[in-house]
Amino acid sequence: MDVPVIVAVAAALFLAVGGGLLTPIDAWYANLRKPPWNPPNWAFGPAWTIILGLWAWSGVLAWRGAATVDGRTTVLVLYGVNAACHFLWSPLFFKLKRPDFALIEVAFLWTSLLALLIFVRPFSVQATWLIVPYFVWVSFAACLNAAIVRRNRPFA
Repeated sequence: MDVPVIVAVAAALFLAVGGGLLTPIDAWYANLRKPPWNPPNWAFGPAWTIILGLWAWSGVLAWRGAATVDGRTTVLVLYGVNAACHFLWSPLFFKLKRPDFALIEVAFLWTSLLALLIFVRPFSVQATWLIVPYFVWVSFAACLNAAIVRRNRPFA
């Protein structure tokens, strides 16, 4: 295996395991009023596993498609910012029990994905398409987060 693959897999595993550890499905979450279109709890793990696998593959393709140091720096910054935004959501929602703060943060996550879709395209069209499921899922998750905030506020 080459270094970009190792880094991408390690980053995806870090996000998946870290996100899982920061997402306790406890009584607080169970008692939140959720919309009827809320997916079952078991669906989130497989969804994020697939999404993060596609994200890692996308990162490798973008890295390989970036022919210059500036291009590779752009790829690292875009995926790094996205990873940071991704990682922040779970502790805000689940550990701090602040879906309202998580709703603000999800806008940054969504924007980081939009940036990936726009700025990775010159390096690899395929890498861009691999991000689309993540973008769609986060768009859905943002709507779900907003519905939970509406049904359960105030949070303090």
